[in-house]
Amino acid sequence: MDLAAADTIAGLVKGLAVLESFDTERQRLNATLAAQRTGLSRAAARRHLLTLAHLGYLETDGHDYWLAPKVLRLAGRYLASARLPRTVQPVLDRLAARVREPFSVAVLDDEAVVVVARSVPPAAHEPSVDWQGGSLGAPGGAWPARPQRLAYGLHLGARLPAHATSTGRVLLAALPVKQLRLWLAARCASGAGLPRLTPYTVTDPAALRRILQQVRQADHCICSEEHELGVHAVAVPLRDMQGRTVAAINAVLSQQRLQAGAVQHELLPLLQEAARELRPLL
Repeated sequence: MDLAAADTIAGLVKGLAVLESFDTERQRLNATLAAQRTGLSRAAARRHLLTLAHLGYLETDGHDYWLAPKVLRLAGRYLASARLPRTVQPVLDRLAARVREPFSVAVLDDEAVVVVARSVPPAAHEPSVDWQGGSLGAPGGAWPARPQRLAYGLHLGARLPAHATSTGRVLLAALPVKQLRLWLAARCASGAGLPRLTPYTVTDPAALRRILQQVRQADHCICSEEHELGVHAVAVPLRDMQGRTVAAINAVLSQQRLQAGAVQHELLPLLQEAARELRPLL
């Protein structure tokens, strides 16, 4: 959304930039670091930090600042009021209970995807649907005592790099050609390029464009160990009745189940069925 300068509240923009400057790399910031991360002067960054601490959104020891639990009010109110998370959550819960794999729904936000709904499988000792010995389950509903390794930091509100995740590639593939070109140009213009997260991460823009073309044609994406070693995922787009891609739904699976053909034979059909079920509701 474009906004005229006369309609912009500069102080609000700067304050939110200070809040967004906290991340997993820098959980604590002082005025100097906040200034470097936001482009503000040190004096301006200090005033914003003090104000946010006064309002309860930051905590401080007098020198460093860090996010306070009050920040979660904003995310919590989104999850409670936004239609998309409430619509998809029952479907995710059903899939996770049935298949015993984690399922998520994510939306595109600039360079990242944001997890807006998530469901993890119940504990291994709980009753489950018998998958009749399929690669996603075991005969008689028996499941391994040890759950598979989950992706680090994968939780509600998590921001994950779009170029290296299954949901991100599905959402990037759905962008109009011009918008995708601008997205890639912005990543390259920053000087940092596409970050390499594992030895398998695709960072070459031309290679990523070719992959996104394949994703567009296949209408799904399988991404293996590009965001985190040992993590594999498959995603499909969630479209509304007008055919617009509004989100992506994915499942995370282990290397063993990937090699056993679980994606093509079972997971992908389930995701596609869920997308069809959700389409009239989005």
